[in-house]
Amino acid sequence: MESGSGLGLRGRSGIVSLVDECLKQPPTADRPVTMLLGPRGSGASEAHSALMEHFGPDHPFAYVNFGGTQSLLPRYALALLARQLERKLPRYGRSRFPLLSLGLLASDEELNIRGMAQGHSMAQGRRAVQRQLDHFQQANEARHGDYLAAFFEVGMGAIGVPEGASSVALAVFQDALRRGRRLPVRGLVGRLTAGAHWFGAHPLIRSGDRWEALVELNLWRHDGDEQQQERLDRVLFSAFLEDLRRNTARNFMPRSHLLLLDNTHAPYGRRFLDLLVRARHDDTVVTGGDCDPLTVVASSNRWLPRWGPATGDAWPWQLRGPDRASLADWHTYRPTRDGEDTWWYPLRLRDLNLDEVRIRIELQLGGHPELAPYTRLTPFVHRLTGGLPRAVQQILDVLRQSGAPAESGPDQDRWLRKLPDRQLRTGEVSSTLAETALGHLLRGLDPVERAMLAECAAARDLSVGTQVLGHGEELFGEMRSRWLLAGPGTFVPTLHPWLRRLLLWELARRPDDWDMAHELLAEHYRSEGRPVQEMYHQLALHRVDDVADQLLRRFTAVPAAQWISEFDTVTSAPNRLPDEGGPLELLAALGSGRAPARAVDAASLIQGLVVARWVWSDPLADPGMRLAHLIAEGFTQLSQLRRNDIVPLFNEAERYRHWRHPQTTGEV
Repeated sequence: MESGSGLGLRGRSGIVSLVDECLKQPPTADRPVTMLLGPRGSGASEAHSALMEHFGPDHPFAYVNFGGTQSLLPRYALALLARQLERKLPRYGRSRFPLLSLGLLASDEELNIRGMAQGHSMAQGRRAVQRQLDHFQQANEARHGDYLAAFFEVGMGAIGVPEGASSVALAVFQDALRRGRRLPVRGLVGRLTAGAHWFGAHPLIRSGDRWEALVELNLWRHDGDEQQQERLDRVLFSAFLEDLRRNTARNFMPRSHLLLLDNTHAPYGRRFLDLLVRARHDDTVVTGGDCDPLTVVASSNRWLPRWGPATGDAWPWQLRGPDRASLADWHTYRPTRDGEDTWWYPLRLRDLNLDEVRIRIELQLGGHPELAPYTRLTPFVHRLTGGLPRAVQQILDVLRQSGAPAESGPDQDRWLRKLPDRQLRTGEVSSTLAETALGHLLRGLDPVERAMLAECAAARDLSVGTQVLGHGEELFGEMRSRWLLAGPGTFVPTLHPWLRRLLLWELARRPDDWDMAHELLAEHYRSEGRPVQEMYHQLALHRVDDVADQLLRRFTAVPAAQWISEFDTVTSAPNRLPDEGGPLELLAALGSGRAPARAVDAASLIQGLVVARWVWSDPLADPGMRLAHLIAEGFTQLSQLRRNDIVPLFNEAERYRHWRHPQTTGEV
């Protein structure tokens, strides 16, 4: 595995700068809860790994993955995080969490409080509670080393490792866990209960007596209703934050501690974030105290319900990009401190651009002579995946595992034409690339929903697809809440290009459903008087002659620049062409084997251009964009058949003749 700084942070460097800023702030300064948002495979776990690698050797950090198979209650997550933060670093003293430990101890074991209830003096009852707590503490120290270490027994499986963690990050993390599992016990028996007075003074606890306050926590845990259980969690989170404040107030201690929370869209992850933000807000704003010294970076591939509808209309935040993330940016755009939303800092992870994909491929393949020729496939990989990091990695894995033709040419084109059906091994499991990728992106969707989504993918505008095909708004809302619509800056709510391409590949195996979907969509746009969108779906139905005739009529009816834009939209339609052969063979199968440049009239010329551009638009049909020269010649010929307004046509010919791959797929 390559280092995170070379791989995981491509397109994410602003996140490192933001974390660095936060860690250097004074302990009492306001810090955001930074949220890394994007679809599955957008690189959030890689970012966690890279942050771990970058800051882990010198700063106290803790990591928890809420997306694992083991459920992790907030109290257990707190204990696991605190235990990791206690790791001793050369530059700093060791952090301690006595308040959190006492709160967990007092609420975990069921206290015998009959003595307090049977008329014994309160002093006797309090001493009995203290003796029981000391006994519980001694028993746990004898068995585990200290109290927090006990939580490794029940929660270790939920810590996990960031997906795609580099070897360096993995070494740092394993070292942190190894040191955190067993720390020396320094006579803590009897000391832990010394912090009990803090609980007696806490505003959420009714009793002002420290021992009665601990008994109250115990009753909430074992006999309390849902509201009391929540109050207990809030007190424990407040204790955790207070421990952090006290740690940073000591000499030779860090200014901040780094918390990495992965997959917080899971139910317990959402619960953890809710409690953390509320505790920070209560301690800082409601009671007017100092902010806690915690730098939090969390990830979620779902819209969180607490933010309101997934449209974002009810949320005061506008998503920010990761490239320019900074504390100054957060302070500029954060809502007022009146509400809890002030603490969020939502960063929408973007797809990798062409250069970032190239660097990633070179880092992984460039050092292997037999694989180095695949680096020339960078534009194809970027065009196919849209730059989604996980998709790029999956294609590289298929190329490495399958022995695809390494040299550019017809053999490679024919091999890549079937790429979605090539086998991809993940551990001991082998499946097709399409099935593996769709299973990852659409985890949780049942087969019926997935089949409906494939039909809706026939429409560029997913909202139109769900309406026209009768699959309702729920499916559209689900895709939006999963961040699976095309990223910021797009005006039409289209599925992510990688997901849409895979779904259309799947739909092409169901020819009747393919035809039904495009027929209904063409009819819809016909009824709305939108001929360009209608032609788009007609071409998807392989009605090349009809589309060419309509474009011919519009050729002299609209300005040349408009005609080119319409032509591009129409010929970007999906296809159900054979999965055999390269671009020239596909052209021949469509009955247009001759070059458009040899055409002598506008009708045959436009028909040839439609076919060539249609095949060229599909990276699986023309991986090397070899048909660009045919399209260029076609536009040159077309410019000679128009009496005026020919400059846009001539410029378009030059664009294809000297094609430069755009940095992002949205620029094509």
